[in-house]
Amino acid sequence: MDINKLWESWIDSDNFSGVFSVNSEQGVIFEKSCGYRNINEKLTNNKETAFGIASGTKMFTGLAICKLVDENKLTLDEKICDLLLFDLGQIDKNVTIYHLLTHTSGIGDYIDEESPNSVEQMEVLYRQYPVYLWERLEYYLPMITPLPPKFKPGERFGYTNAGFVILGLVIEAVSHMPYQQFVQKIIIEPLGLKHTGFYRSDFLPANTAFGYMGNIKNGEQRANIFNLPVIGGADGGLYTCADDLDTLWRAVFANKILSEAMTEQFLKQQMNRSDGESYGLGVYRSNRGNNLVYYAVGGDFGVDFFTAYFPKQKIVASALGNTEINTYPLLEALILTSNT
Repeated sequence: MDINKLWESWIDSDNFSGVFSVNSEQGVIFEKSCGYRNINEKLTNNKETAFGIASGTKMFTGLAICKLVDENKLTLDEKICDLLLFDLGQIDKNVTIYHLLTHTSGIGDYIDEESPNSVEQMEVLYRQYPVYLWERLEYYLPMITPLPPKFKPGERFGYTNAGFVILGLVIEAVSHMPYQQFVQKIIIEPLGLKHTGFYRSDFLPANTAFGYMGNIKNGEQRANIFNLPVIGGADGGLYTCADDLDTLWRAVFANKILSEAMTEQFLKQQMNRSDGESYGLGVYRSNRGNNLVYYAVGGDFGVDFFTAYFPKQKIVASALGNTEINTYPLLEALILTSNT
């Protein structure tokens, strides 16, 4: 991979704010830190800056569920109606853990990203449910349980945020601790992830990036603190940094989080997607040109993110952005380049 050439050919490289990092087992191959983690203070982003990763959090949730399966505290075919004491409203009683993990549950979504007006939906939702109250996963239930199913369980892949919120509630029911605390206990602390956590947006630790919305060229940017839940949940909102993501991927493939058999289940193809790619148990898969790549992505108000692992080259590539510049073309270029 000629990463420098790839970076220079990316149309948004001059406007990117964040960190783009590519590492091999031997160390850094390429690294760019651009823009500001705090615009008003002119505090620059650096390789240790933590960024919100939005739906990239779903990979952590998938690992957490698989950990409970590994410990025989849960099975993938268990129905969520048998695990949760909450009134699940219109959620189909046949929905299982497996359906939720593979985005095949069909449950109604409080933010339907398959809808063309999902952004407008989010803005309406945040006016009805103020973001400073989104502290516990139970708070999401009135937004989810009244919604009719979109399709029958197992019928197709349909990306869902609500499904991962429900998975977070399952983790809490089985582990008897808050979802965020469980992820801290079984992933963040054992791996020594130094700048990863569910930080409150009103109490961010040092060297953590604010997410910015608005036009970067016109300087009309504002922080996203009124457009995201005050603390992340099981479907999104974790903060992390490039080095921690490198550690995480290598731990996954060294079976340091899950057993070898469960790691294989987590990574293997579980469901085909309409774009020709596939999905595991909380992680995306691309298999173009017989060069398998695993990745997670996330995007939200003032957040854009991807992280990917290339097993053949044993390379980790991550882009953590704190504006709304779309980094997905950079991921696509990496995948295509890895096949040459």
